[in-house]
Amino acid sequence: MPLPTPDHEALTAVAAGYGLGLSSDEVGEYAPVVAGLLASWDAVAELYEAEAPAPPERAWSRPEAGANPYNAWYVTTSITESSSGPLAGRSVAIKDNTAVAGVPMTNGSTTIEGFVPSTDATIVRRLLDAGATIAGKAVCEDLCFSGAGITASTGHVENPWDASRHAGGSSGGSAALVAGGVVDMATGGDQGGSIRIPASDCGLVGHKPTWGLVPYTGAFPIEATIDHVGPITRTVSDAALMLSVIAGPDGHDPRQPANLQVQDYLGALGQGVQGLRVGVVREGFGLAESEPETDEAVRTAVGALADAGMTVSEVSVPWHLHGPRIWDVIATEGATAQMVDTYGYGLNWKGRYDPEVMEHYGRRWFEDGSRFPETVDLVLLAGKYALNTTHGRHYAMAQNLAPKLAAAYDAALAEVDVLVMPTLPMRATVRPGEGARPPEILGRALEMLANTSPFDVTGHPACSVPAPLADGLPVGMMLVGRQFEDATVLRAAHAYEQAVGGFPAPAAAAASV
Repeated sequence: MPLPTPDHEALTAVAAGYGLGLSSDEVGEYAPVVAGLLASWDAVAELYEAEAPAPPERAWSRPEAGANPYNAWYVTTSITESSSGPLAGRSVAIKDNTAVAGVPMTNGSTTIEGFVPSTDATIVRRLLDAGATIAGKAVCEDLCFSGAGITASTGHVENPWDASRHAGGSSGGSAALVAGGVVDMATGGDQGGSIRIPASDCGLVGHKPTWGLVPYTGAFPIEATIDHVGPITRTVSDAALMLSVIAGPDGHDPRQPANLQVQDYLGALGQGVQGLRVGVVREGFGLAESEPETDEAVRTAVGALADAGMTVSEVSVPWHLHGPRIWDVIATEGATAQMVDTYGYGLNWKGRYDPEVMEHYGRRWFEDGSRFPETVDLVLLAGKYALNTTHGRHYAMAQNLAPKLAAAYDAALAEVDVLVMPTLPMRATVRPGEGARPPEILGRALEMLANTSPFDVTGHPACSVPAPLADGLPVGMMLVGRQFEDATVLRAAHAYEQAVGGFPAPAAAAASV
């Protein structure tokens, strides 16, 4: 579609917005030059559209009323493209922030409703090539900016352990479907903890890979420096298997280092853990938000690490307590600038963009900003105020502090092989009632980020595994490793799983088997 030629009023508005000080006559002098320059936009569109693929024909359906377990499906499908491969016969739910070609995608939001991707995300293509069956798109939080499973445009996601409680977010639908036994495994995305939070709340394994290990291509971004995608599964071996399939360079994602090398993460589980050193991070316990039951369950789980043959000691990382503040600034100003003001993908990087979703989403939110959820309202109110006031200064400071935060963890990881702490300070909380006001919604959506968010800033691999239940509810223990040593983290997690005899499942999952 040609770009409309701007009229005098449109150019005057642009000039006024930038304070250019142009008179009406001067705007008129620029007008034909602007129009001539913008002819290149039409030429680029013609060139692109001649090469752009059409969405494939793939069957999908919206779940019928009463037939949507945990309110966790956005759409269901059954896409299989290979009968062989390491995931043959395994069903996978794809978080609805990730493109499955020919299948609607909303990223949990009415701002993206109606969009159908034309190409598969890299991880979707790799899953299909490995024999997996894509069973559908799992509900995620609205634009993925919540940790509680309570902001999606399709409604709350219920926790299979207790339907009155949230399933975690933003990958809550993925976790609920795996925990409830509806699918074998699922994908998640993680910018502040959104793989590990629902894994903890639903009693699952959730692995946030090292930043850049798994290509983000085809997933809807929030902030490029904290974007991650990874597996949510019942067992560590399934997480390692999925990671082995989806990890590695794709040549389209600038988050990935040029010299990236992957390992056989599943094969590494058999290497054993005798002598592996575990550091229990003092600052991860006893937080203002911490429940004693959560801390106690994780302390018990730490004992099982020792039983499995690992050497356990306590370590101190004082900068861990600064991590959430650094994340606040990066996530808030960064998401304002990238996720909203530049339509999700941002600008100024080389790699694979999705122009169709950028235009679709940008047009819809620009038409009606009231479509944003409370969490994004908060981000924009704070983020735009800060950007307008100090012009990115605080974002720049936070990004410059990120290496110091990473170095603090690296110093501890020079003495031990894996760091351990509670994934979340508390168990899943009760979902807000109908008519809840913004303070309550925001409290539920963001209350659990203290231990997870720092590792999105630093990019260290971090895996949540189930600790012992506390009063019948799941608790997560998080294991963190050195950059790109995901295999070590998974090895420790697997040995722990073996030591405790496997992880419990909710009654709903047992009934579905």
